[in-house]
Amino acid sequence: MAKINCEVTNCSHNKSGECYANCIDIVGSSAKKENDTSCGSFLDKHHYSELTNNTLSSGSCDCLKCTAETCRFNDNRLCNLDQIAVSGKRAEYYTQTECSSFQLRD
Repeated sequence: MAKINCEVTNCSHNKSGECYANCIDIVGSSAKKENDTSCGSFLDKHHYSELTNNTLSSGSCDCLKCTAETCRFNDNRLCNLDQIAVSGKRAEYYTQTECSSFQLRD
């Protein structure tokens, strides 16, 4: 199960640095570097309030979809890492976030 550490403190799914979304989706199908990716599940807390109880299981989010096909950790549109990090301090839009764990496939 993936654990998502989130530095996007104004995301509605962020609870003490962990993601509590039902499922997150990392996007950036032809990414070459971290900032070519984004967290497609980002919702600004200023507009959506707190949404930290949306997980399907108890605890933080463990569902991590990934459409960054160029990432070495993408395994049939799922991330095969045990833990990832999402960054984007003061993000207003999902495009201002990124998967800090992205690594370009060889």
